[in-house]
Amino acid sequence: MRLLSLSILLLAAPGVEVVAYTLDQVEAQFSSYLKLAENGRLSTRGQLPLGCTLACDFLDFALPSQISYPNSTIYSLEESGYWSQQQALTEPTCRFSPKSALDVSFAVLALQVAQCAFAVKSGGHAAFEGASNIQGGMTIDLANLNEITVRSDRTQTAVGAGNIWYDVYTTLQPMGLTVIGGRVSAIGVGGLTLGGGISFFSGRYGWACDNVNNYEVVLADGSIRETAAAINDAFYYLGVNAPSDPYAQVITAYAYAQSVDTYIIASDLQYGKPVANPPILQNFTAVQGAIASTLRIVDQANLTIEFNNTNPGGFRQTYWTLMVGNNADLMADMVAIYMEEIEPLKTVAGIVPSLVFQPITTDMISHFSKNGGNALGLDDQGPLNLVQIDISWSDIADDNRILTAAQKILDGCQAAASAVGLLNKYVYQNYASAGQDVFSGYGQENLARLKAVSAKYDPAQVFQKLQPGYFKLN
Repeated sequence: MRLLSLSILLLAAPGVEVVAYTLDQVEAQFSSYLKLAENGRLSTRGQLPLGCTLACDFLDFALPSQISYPNSTIYSLEESGYWSQQQALTEPTCRFSPKSALDVSFAVLALQVAQCAFAVKSGGHAAFEGASNIQGGMTIDLANLNEITVRSDRTQTAVGAGNIWYDVYTTLQPMGLTVIGGRVSAIGVGGLTLGGGISFFSGRYGWACDNVNNYEVVLADGSIRETAAAINDAFYYLGVNAPSDPYAQVITAYAYAQSVDTYIIASDLQYGKPVANPPILQNFTAVQGAIASTLRIVDQANLTIEFNNTNPGGFRQTYWTLMVGNNADLMADMVAIYMEEIEPLKTVAGIVPSLVFQPITTDMISHFSKNGGNALGLDDQGPLNLVQIDISWSDIADDNRILTAAQKILDGCQAAASAVGLLNKYVYQNYASAGQDVFSGYGQENLARLKAVSAKYDPAQVFQKLQPGYFKLN
């Protein structure tokens, strides 16, 4: 039986955000709901005082079929699912069964607006009252978050926190696989792992918590976070595995979305054949928590329109770039540097700041020398990671703040890459800032050759002197 590592969807841990709800958005929906209720246009269960009755009724209105009340069949069935009598006899005002991380995000914010106390149940195997059920409050029952998805390389599985270990094991056993999990069938994935999680295999592999690669979490502010490992690992493995399928490419961007005051991750997946779900990209498509997808088979012209729509004109713009070795941990470090510098700029008018990663595979590099040598100086290297700092904004008065922050992001990323021996001297001209030294990155031999060509065909140096803009050899 082969062991897999885990990717678990839970409700606690730090990380990088993907877009979700904000408190302001939920408060606005609450306001609209209360107006409808006051005007007699909604059937409610009471006078809607602030508290759990309001929270339950609001979620029942906003997310139908996910709320159950006392004396209902679903409520009674869910209450009977606790291991200890103390918990089974605890009666919440209602029970909420989310179907996605977005549902959890919405509920957490709704509970804050209504000031309703809550509990969270994974397997419900705790002994004492109140551990995963609550008297008079709202219980969030994760039973519907029960996905179990094995990654294409069979080394990792994503497991929803509402699973019990019996279901995880019986799903994996026919594949000859297992994970480091609980020793009792009815124990929940979420609670065991957050508490540590002793396993039959712990002598060899440690506890369950030691074998989790990444978590997807919902924080108190409603943001959904998953550690960058899920995306960054997928990016890393694409770079490594690209020679097995050179039709695949990806652009992964971390960006701040000012309209919802949160950070998002977007991966633009590309595949050069009309295949809906190519195996080499499954590490990306298996990542949980996505709120939208445009994956489809499309012609090249229309695909360029979609990419163009993500790069609107009419704003002030700045690009900066660096090249580094392919490393998931370094990606996470650079994202942290980017977020630290962007944090003070969140109120800048129209700001859209992004940190963008593109794999430069060994296949790509192998083509650089096919026609008369490699002027870029990237022979026999790779896989690499092309990093772009991309910021747009509205007001010229903010130029200095933006450019200073961009320089700090670049300096920080270069220092982080240098510290682990992964900084590459190459600077991609099409993404470079005006002040970056592009041609030195091509290497001394290539720079000398380019200067010789320039001297031969432009002896008066017209293009170096009379055309002052853009990058120059001297």
